[in-house]
Order: sequence, then structure tokens, then C-alpha cells
Amino acid sequence: MRPAVVGSGVIGCALAACATAVGEVRLLARSDVSAWRAEERAQADCSKVEGGMPGRIRVTTDPADLSNSDLVVEAVIEDLDAKADLLGELGESSPQADLASTTSSLPVAELATRSGHPDRVFGFHVFNPVQRMELVELCIPDRVRDGVRERARGWARALGKTVIEVPDQPGFVVNRLLFPYLFDAVRLMERTGMEAADVDSCMQLGARYPMGPLRLLDFIGLDVAASIGESLVTDTEEGRYRAPGLIEELIGEGKLGRKSQAGFYEYD
Repeated sequence: MRPAVVGSGVIGCALAACATAVGEVRLLARSDVSAWRAEERAQADCSKVEGGMPGRIRVTTDPADLSNSDLVVEAVIEDLDAKADLLGELGESSPQADLASTTSSLPVAELATRSGHPDRVFGFHVFNPVQRMELVELCIPDRVRDGVRERARGWARALGKTVIEVPDQPGFVVNRLLFPYLFDAVRLMERTGMEAADVDSCMQLGARYPMGPLRLLDFIGLDVAASIGESLVTDTEEGRYRAPGLIEELIGEGKLGRKSQAGFYEYD
């Protein structure tokens, strides 16, 4: 398989690094600056992947360099318009490729239709950190062409992932169940005045969770979490999916979690 990953953020770079254990992979960035940063990050991520080989990453800023790819995975901002437009462009520059989106909260069939390539677009939701998390939520819309499901499953297995096919609903399965829990932890803080570390320790020590809910929100990114929640509210009309006021306050202060060195916790 000749895969390509589009996006120079955490997910895109980590997915490209995982792909090097299977073969060569192209990584498309928007600019020379982001390409340089993406190459550095992806190559560093290879050290966290069994069999990862930094020399197999080919970073480019030219979509034409993906023309021979048979799988292109977009991993950009969680925005319907941005993803649909990008998938449309990728469909033109990579005319034979299956087109995957790493969306975690958007309707895949709508993405596919708006991209102009409804027979080629599917959902391939990986989890952060990609190098360690085993699950891929695979979403195959009804209009996708024959062979996509099998090819997607085969590539995921080659990456060492477990594939579970999920329904085309915002949040799929994991985020649909996870976000009410995460937001309830914030509401508990707001209501009781408990410290973030104490709430997290309760869930780690009492429920044996590997990470507490507030530290996990910081890891996801508070702005990303709020966006996912809004997509779920739009789909379900249920207020439990709306980000609590404290999250909105932190976002307004520029405290987005680990990526900004501050959220519910301070980071060096």
C-alpha cells in the first residue's frame, strides 16, 4: 500500500510514524515551516513505534506528490467545512486513492457528500497517543465503493490496531460515551470546589482509570473537547454534551490544556 497522511499536528505526525513500520509514507503539510516541524515531530515519534523507521517518511507541501497514493488520510482541524474542502482537493490530486478522515465527531456521510467523492470517503478514527492506543473506529458510509472496507481493515491491522466498525453518528462510540463523563467531572468541580488533582485521583484509585478525567481533557485539548461536545449537542439536542462553563472560561483565557502549557493543570 502507498499511504499518505495530510496534517502536521499531533495525530497526523504520529499516524505517519506508525505507518513507517509497514513501509514508506508521505506526509503533506501546509507550508515549509509546518513541513519542517512535522518532519522533526514525526521522526521523533518513530522512536515510540516498534519497527518505526524515520527514513521512510517523505514530507511535502505539494499535493501533487500524493498522486500515486492509494490511501490518503486527512488529520486536520475538526471542522466540517475544512475537512470537506480538503477531502475534495485530495480526491482531485490523488484520483485513485481511498480517502479517510480521522474525524471524531462529524457525520462521515455528510463529509463524503460535501467532498464530492462519496464513493471514496470513510471514517478512520484513531486515538491519541496513536503509537500506544490500539483501537480504530472504522465508519463506512453506504455509498462507499467495493473494496474500501477490506483495504482499510488490512492497513489498520498492519499498523497493529484493532478495528471495530461503528455507526455513522457524531462521536461514534467512544466519544459518545466518554464526553458526558468528562464534562460531569468538570461540573462536579464547579459545584463542590474540589481540586482537579483530587477528582482525578478518585477516578484513578477508585475506578482504576489510567488517567483522570480532567487531565484527559487537558490531553485532548479543551477547545477540541468543546467542539466535539457542540457536535454531539447538535446531533442529540442533549445538554449533557455541552462543555461546562469552566471549560469555556479556560478557553477564553487561552488555557487549552497541554498544548498551551495550561488548562486544569500547569505544564512545563
